[in-house]
Amino acid sequence: MVKIYGNKKCIDCRECVANFDKFGLVYEYVDIFESIANLKAFLRERDARVELFSQVKAFGGVGIPLLVGELATGDEVATLDWEGYLRERGYGDFVYETSAGACSLDGKGC
Repeated sequence: MVKIYGNKKCIDCRECVANFDKFGLVYEYVDIFESIANLKAFLRERDARVELFSQVKAFGGVGIPLLVGELATGDEVATLDWEGYLRERGYGDFVYETSAGACSLDGKGC
């Protein structure tokens, strides 16, 4: 099952979840700001995936939504590209919110 790390204030996270719901996909959602335990779990994932997060960190991003988990094939997934993840599985025609913005460490866009 795929675990989605995100936050309800993040537009990218809301869009990710809206599209997983639209397609009836099963996932576990972890709001990283809901508890210290959730934040620590996200930071462990982020720290373990240096290459995946290097560009995000360089631009002051948080790196959510983060999708991680084990697929039915036994392969592991770890991506910041929820759209690409869904496209690879044959889904498209995504729903988006009309407002723009993205989360960053300085709090702008969230």
